[in-house]
Amino acid sequence: MSFHHRFGPGDLLRCRFAISPRWETQEAVRVLLRPGRHAYHRPWLRRIRAAAAGLDLRPLWLLMPHRGHSPDFLWPPPAGPGASFEEETAAVRLTDPEAAREDLRRSLACTPGALDSDTGRAVLADPARAVQELADLSEAAWHALIEPDWPRLRALLEADILFHSRRLAAGGLAALFDGLHPDLRWDEAADTLTVHRETHHDRVLAGQGLVLMPSAFVWPDVVGGFDPPWQPTVVYPARGIGSLWAQDQEQGQDQGQGRGQGRARTPAALAGLLGRARADVLCALHEPASTTALAHRLGLAPSSVSAHLKALYGAGLLTRRRHGHQVYYECTPLGIALATGSAPVS
Repeated sequence: MSFHHRFGPGDLLRCRFAISPRWETQEAVRVLLRPGRHAYHRPWLRRIRAAAAGLDLRPLWLLMPHRGHSPDFLWPPPAGPGASFEEETAAVRLTDPEAAREDLRRSLACTPGALDSDTGRAVLADPARAVQELADLSEAAWHALIEPDWPRLRALLEADILFHSRRLAAGGLAALFDGLHPDLRWDEAADTLTVHRETHHDRVLAGQGLVLMPSAFVWPDVVGGFDPPWQPTVVYPARGIGSLWAQDQEQGQDQGQGRGQGRARTPAALAGLLGRARADVLCALHEPASTTALAHRLGLAPSSVSAHLKALYGAGLLTRRRHGHQVYYECTPLGIALATGSAPVS
């Protein structure tokens, strides 16, 4: 059995990417429920242990069955490409109580004993109150677990979208879907995207198109199966999560040596040529990044990073392109040659 997303002529033109801080919060809470499955996030798990201990996440965990339905209203697909956590949460708080009751009932039924538990009976008896209390709890989880790292996480997700947007432009939907996740299959003859799963879900997109959403915490899974009225959505693991928390592991060594992460990777000769800070910025651009992401990565003020990027761009070492509200910088062949000490490709 599988999830099938069936495209019509209008849907092919309505595929878009989105980022959801609320979804990342949900998946981070799920990682805490089953930490053994998520080796990539061990540095993060160690660092947030104390903050997580101050949260009672059991009501949210009860709605995260090992297999089955999680409430769509509580973690819906984002309405726009870049909604804030506050905007997404405000929409959750407006959920109709009767719709919430059915969504909660479906989810509780997937976990043996959950419907008859004290929490299960309480949320079904007063779904209006449950909506607000669950929103409050997820908001506390956002502030404790995700918000401090959101610039880093957002940079990872935005870089993933930029990469896959290029694949889409170069090779169409077949190239795009082929690179998202091994469990995804695109049938061009039938205009159908299939997600291989143990349960069945079949949805005709009917002109709504499909939202593709990278996630740092959903690995190793891919998620689909949203029912109306929610936007058809596929959530897939973002590229680069293997190095997402590398900074946490390196930071202790770097501090002991009196230098930052970017400096540890910057050749001394290049620092002598460009200046230490500017060379750090160049060497930190091992993948496209925004000013904000680089500032967070290097521990510098965004205004300083912006000035260095402008100078490097003017010298022909960087290119730049706009994606949504962000401008991304990337090394030119000459910039790569300087940063790596290799000869530029002619």
